[in-house]
Amino acid sequence: MNAQVDLQVPSPDLDALRDPGLYFNRELSQLDFNFRVLAQAQDAQVPLLERLRYLCISCTNLDEFFEIRAATVRHAQDFGMVSAHDGLSPATVLKQIHDRAAELVDAQYRCWNEDLRPALTEAGIRVLGRNSWNAKQSRWLRAYFRDEIMPVLSPLGLDPAHPFPKILNKSLNIVVVLEGKDAFGRAGHLAIVRAPRSLSRIIQLPQDISGGENDFVLLSSVLSAFVEELFPGMDVKGAYQFRVTRNSELIVDEDEVENLALALRDELVGRGYLRAMRLEIAEDCPAPIVRMLLENFDLPENAVYRINGPVNLNRVIQIYDLVQRPDLKFVPFQPRVPSGTESLFERISGGDMMLHHPYDSFVPVLELVKQAASDPGVLAIKQTLYRTGRESQIVEHLVQAARNGKDVTVVVELRARFDEEANLAFADRLQEAGVQVVYGVVGYKTHAKMLLIVRREGRKLRRYVHMGTGNYHSGTARAYTDISLLTADPEIGSDVHQIFQQISGLAPAIELKRLLQSPFTLHTGVLERIEREARHAREGRRGRIIAKMNALNEPQVVRALYAASQAGVQIDLIVRGACTLRPGVPGVSENIRVRSIVGRFLEHSRVYWFGNDGEPDLFCTSADWLERNLLRRVETAFPILDPELAARVREEALDNYLADNLNAWELRADGGYRKLSPQDGAAPHSAQTSLLAKICG
Repeated sequence: MNAQVDLQVPSPDLDALRDPGLYFNRELSQLDFNFRVLAQAQDAQVPLLERLRYLCISCTNLDEFFEIRAATVRHAQDFGMVSAHDGLSPATVLKQIHDRAAELVDAQYRCWNEDLRPALTEAGIRVLGRNSWNAKQSRWLRAYFRDEIMPVLSPLGLDPAHPFPKILNKSLNIVVVLEGKDAFGRAGHLAIVRAPRSLSRIIQLPQDISGGENDFVLLSSVLSAFVEELFPGMDVKGAYQFRVTRNSELIVDEDEVENLALALRDELVGRGYLRAMRLEIAEDCPAPIVRMLLENFDLPENAVYRINGPVNLNRVIQIYDLVQRPDLKFVPFQPRVPSGTESLFERISGGDMMLHHPYDSFVPVLELVKQAASDPGVLAIKQTLYRTGRESQIVEHLVQAARNGKDVTVVVELRARFDEEANLAFADRLQEAGVQVVYGVVGYKTHAKMLLIVRREGRKLRRYVHMGTGNYHSGTARAYTDISLLTADPEIGSDVHQIFQQISGLAPAIELKRLLQSPFTLHTGVLERIEREARHAREGRRGRIIAKMNALNEPQVVRALYAASQAGVQIDLIVRGACTLRPGVPGVSENIRVRSIVGRFLEHSRVYWFGNDGEPDLFCTSADWLERNLLRRVETAFPILDPELAARVREEALDNYLADNLNAWELRADGGYRKLSPQDGAAPHSAQTSLLAKICG
């Protein structure tokens, strides 16, 4: 399979396929993904503590949605921008976001209050509200408040000398209504109590105090119960928790800065205090206080969400780790580790290896870097790092390699969202060890996952390569589905070498032998292959496309898929999250089916398969079919050349998911998702469960 296809993409009149009615809004589609996550929390067949975890994930996802996606729409509104694809104005999208998010929030808290919390209580895991504390528990909690909480609080009374304070993004706060006068004779009215992030949001009661092994109290409940101790001599008339979510998108003009790392450090200092996007407030908070908060945060009425429970519901995820109840969690599994005693260099030189994480262990990838660090034949190591975690074995192996005299170059993407601080820290660590650190390409995030090892074998140099669909992160490798390729193929090695040269130096655009690369050939390569399938169909041959990804919104790709569907190509898309393509429209997309899989693991692998009239192309990749990935990032798509491995990817990552009728949701033409179930006597099939049984045993 060659990366370059000698085809000219035709340019028919596609105006009809630009109709905004053929496109879903990307933000609203992304928001709807969280209803599918929440459905896992509502599913009684899922272990109880896993249901709690899904609830918290849906809450955390909603936080990030407001921090990034809703903030992007608000920015577009400020500058009078209108979507060229779905035709919706930013104001319309923001209103629909509010309405849909309000439905989601209501569903989340009903799930917590009416379903999960009672079920946890029945299982002996109690989250005790203020009204359920007995006298012994109240005494212990008051003492805990005085000893552990009160010393780190700094309540602020609001008056002309004390204006409204800065409120940190997503921090827990209490607005307190006061009457009376303080020691200085100042009349009380309102005060703000901010909970420092050093305080645990979940407090576990000692067993001799609670009588139960797993009894917990929320910090917000303790603050509200004993807040009067912060205002002696005054009457507390009300205490209402609130939380504000802010824009978290860092903007650094890379063309105007001399040192990107220094500029990012400066931006990170103020990230927690950027523009407010959402206000969560206790549902019983009086309207005048809500208006005061909205005014101080410069928020409109449709940015407030009244909450029936803790405003930081996602923090109850701590219970999952604190409670040791294997019977209430997924059955543990052991990822498969390749057998054999030979070194990984010997193993890879004998043929390509493919790993399907998390079913296949990530250990071989870590071990390859470890062996390279100490192997006397290894001369150089080059690697991209996007997300690795704060304590990364990969980083430690690279540090050791540099200390052992290897030439080590690491492309660190400083702008990996929410990992900027961690990436800055390990970039410093690598540089201190003598590693050459490169911060990518100005204007293009380096999202490609590549490792290149140059090893002397006799009189020749040989290149060993790892490429993957996921990050070099041991934690996510156990929670995300991803695909790794380890190969010594000379042409792939040459391509990867040239891409590293291009990123770290000032090399011109290059023609690759095997790989597709954005922003140069990946977008056009996908369009060419879609059109090739359409041409096969128009000429009476079978056109077939199967693709798996996290999200889809690139308009040229969507139009090409529509045109292929019109030509008769059968198209199956497995899209986890946002999808702007509208399937099932007569005369346009009736040959396109879109499904989303939500299960135990986060679906993260990206695979493109094009039938090519019996000579298929199969690529694994780090890139979704999004505008940013195809046009504004450094991405790679790598072929699986070994026929047996290609067949395995096709079966495990594509066909297996198309057969799923337990965790699959089908996207309808009206934008809604329908949960699939076994029909007409079909056997139940879960793609993830089948892989656990097949690979992990």
